Amino acid sequence: MQIGYCLHVKNSADAVEFYKEVFGLELGYHVKNADGSYYHSELYKNGQEVMDVVEAQGDGGAEHTVQLGVTLADEAAASKAFALLREGGTIKTPIGPLPWSPCAAEVIDKFGVWWFVTAPMHQPPEDFDPSAPWDASMYKKPDEK
Repeated sequence: MQIGYCLHVKNSADAVEFYKEVFGLELGYHVKNADGSYYHSELYKNGQEVMDVVEAQGDGGAEHTVQLGVTLADEAAASKAFALLREGGTIKTPIGPLPWSPCAAEVIDKFGVWWFVTAPMHQPPEDFDPSAPWDASMYKKPDEK
């Protein structure tokens, strides 16, 4: 199991540059939105991922700016964790495939902690467009073209 964190901020492009300078980080894999903000960015120190920074969406970014991400061994473990975390909580993204995971979900648990629960992830297909509509039927395993 691996736990990391993601910052949901306004002006994510400025935030990435700021945190790179403050902590001596390097920008790794990233996807930008059409407006130049970050749909996803990974920041590394000495080859190890330290944090993700993304552009906050809507009002949720003001209330919850830090999201804990947990990568579990497989889809069964991710589904079990999601089932327990959602009890008394609020589902943000129902469990299912995403362009970068066969099984993932977002939930705010009964204590107010925002979680991203996932089975092992991979980079999305090269044709992934964050502004295009997407649904679970479009999921491609990493070895599919």
